[in-house]
Amino acid sequence: MPLRLVMFGTGDFAVPTLQGLLDGPHEVLALYTQPERTGAGHHQHDFAAIKQLALARGLDVRQPESINTPEALAGLRELQADAFIVAAYGQILSRDFLAIPPRGSYNVHASLLPRFRGASPINHAIWWGDQETGVTIIEVVPALDAGTMYAKATLPILPTDTTATLEPKLAALGPGLVDDVLKRLEAGTLQGEPQDPALVTRAPKLKKTMGQIDWTQSARQIDCQVRALQPWPVAFTHLPRPNKPPTRILVLEVQPVTQAPVQGIAQTPADPTPPPGTVLDLGKHRLVIQTADHPLEITRLQPEGKRPMPTADFLRGTPVAAGTIVSSTV
Repeated sequence: MPLRLVMFGTGDFAVPTLQGLLDGPHEVLALYTQPERTGAGHHQHDFAAIKQLALARGLDVRQPESINTPEALAGLRELQADAFIVAAYGQILSRDFLAIPPRGSYNVHASLLPRFRGASPINHAIWWGDQETGVTIIEVVPALDAGTMYAKATLPILPTDTTATLEPKLAALGPGLVDDVLKRLEAGTLQGEPQDPALVTRAPKLKKTMGQIDWTQSARQIDCQVRALQPWPVAFTHLPRPNKPPTRILVLEVQPVTQAPVQGIAQTPADPTPPPGTVLDLGKHRLVIQTADHPLEITRLQPEGKRPMPTADFLRGTPVAAGTIVSSTV
């Protein structure tokens, strides 16, 4: 007998999972999603993609400020769902919430658990330099992302992947995994695997301050940071300017440099490598900066308050002298 389901999701990562449920054999009773936000940067008419999909398919859409209020929980109980499916919903789920569906709540999590429990698993998989990641379907329990694992799929992380490019590839894994779990749940054969506490790592919520580039890190570490923080909060550094405050630039793209630095940098015979953060002289339209090991070129950036641009365009209007020391703080 088909299951009666309620979907909880807000971000784009959840869209393929909802699409798969709507196209599948089970009955989707409603979508719960976060309310639209107003104020700076938000527009009331800009519905999330998942809400647009639900409305186009005639699905009941509910947007409580908190899913854990007595009123919201009462509305959930009235639906008499068998199970809940959660993906990028964005709210903490209470014990009272988890007690409602008789056949459990299942979360589509964008990592190979127990690695990267938390709010930003895709970002952290790139930032830590992992070569692969994936999606895990887990039972939702009160402890964060700590539930029994029921299905997994892996995906390689390409050297050029950013969070923006990796997320939709991971999202596409969700529907097949959820379908597999629901088939086993319906058949009464669903069995899972507990997570090993010794292998747990964390992926905490991102903050703007995490974008600060520490040029004493290796070129690879900085490259991973830049790609991990796309599209938000974006890596940044500060360029000193003569007789002016330093200008903050968002670092959008970098690439390693194998060419040795040429003239323009004061070096000593005992220490031929300039200190980390030093701008190297590799051409007036290139911004190449020494890291802890190898030089790294910023190929695309965004000056504060301006549009993104190729670095060469920025340097035509704002030359940066070789030997300049960039920093993460003013």
